[in-house]
Amino acid sequence: MGKRGQNEGSIYKREDGRWVAVLNLGYAEGKRKRKYFYGDTRKEVQEQLTAALREQQQHVLIVSDKMTVEQFMRKWLDEVVQPPRRRIRTHHLYDENVRLYINPMLGKIALSKLTPLDVQGFVNALVARGYKPRTVQIAHGILRNALNQALRWGMVQRNVASLVTLPKAQKVKQKFLKPEEARILLENIKGDRLEALFTVALALGLRKSEALGIRWQDIDFESKTATIQVELVYNKKKFMLEPLKTDNGRRNLALPQFALDALLLHRDRQSQDQAALGEHWANDFGLVFTTSLGTPLGGRNVTRSFHRLLAKAGLERMRFYDMRHTCASLLLAQGVPLRVVMEVLGHSQISLTANTYTHVIQPLVTDAANRLDELFQQPGTEE
Repeated sequence: MGKRGQNEGSIYKREDGRWVAVLNLGYAEGKRKRKYFYGDTRKEVQEQLTAALREQQQHVLIVSDKMTVEQFMRKWLDEVVQPPRRRIRTHHLYDENVRLYINPMLGKIALSKLTPLDVQGFVNALVARGYKPRTVQIAHGILRNALNQALRWGMVQRNVASLVTLPKAQKVKQKFLKPEEARILLENIKGDRLEALFTVALALGLRKSEALGIRWQDIDFESKTATIQVELVYNKKKFMLEPLKTDNGRRNLALPQFALDALLLHRDRQSQDQAALGEHWANDFGLVFTTSLGTPLGGRNVTRSFHRLLAKAGLERMRFYDMRHTCASLLLAQGVPLRVVMEVLGHSQISLTANTYTHVIQPLVTDAANRLDELFQQPGTEE
């Protein structure tokens, strides 16, 4: 029995003495496709397989010569990135970058003729237009991932996107509320329809999609806990709940009393809205945070409300996500162990937590050194 590489095909002899050559054609609709050739001798089927491989390669090259970058990117999005193969948010990110950046600048170029210089020009053009280095890196990374797939499919000979120079991303200084500022914010959001949303997000360090995806079934008022396991996403003009990506992201968190009080008050308000609307109440997902009609909250509307409340409180404008930084910073400043903060945030590695919150950890390290000084200071050496 003889065999060739898996991508090229294989040859073997059957029990009845006949030879068989198998050509692998890849996958279609989730099923492996193969073509078989039969003969009385190994040489006979070898010749058939070699001819078929040559024809297959020529077909791939012809298709690649005619296909533009724009056509390939659309095929890649549909075949590789389309949910449920990838997460909905991932598909949105990739599709947006392809539509806004990659196709307008590179889409008309034939895929087989795309050069490193073309991609370098693409990168340089984004920089010249004032896009942030991180935005440029994301767009380039998506193009590089797509061309890696083209390489695996035999449509290009090399990944030209891996041969360019990228701008260095500047480290963004994290924004967070100091303890007194956090108190001011909580005081100024009292009575607002979204008071509980911002209170819980601050108390638990939630991402916006996580906070908007909390359901009443995820809240246990007796044990004073909230289970974070899904997020609210918008796909094809409708809202959906999607499971969180990792086991670390799915977590059970203790609710501090001030957050629990806000939730209880919010539950009463929502019950009044539901009673007023009756059968027109539209909370299909059982969400904690909704519009006055019971429908899911849009992320942009939530951000606008957050900025309005920050202005009311006289606080600097910041992102919703910065309340996550605020939560972590406050916990660390209160002496909560780094490992615990990592679990609260749902980070997969403690190094990510440590690197993100260096601004809080360093003063704690200095304080620890000072405490050791106090411990071992010799009597009578005080100044």
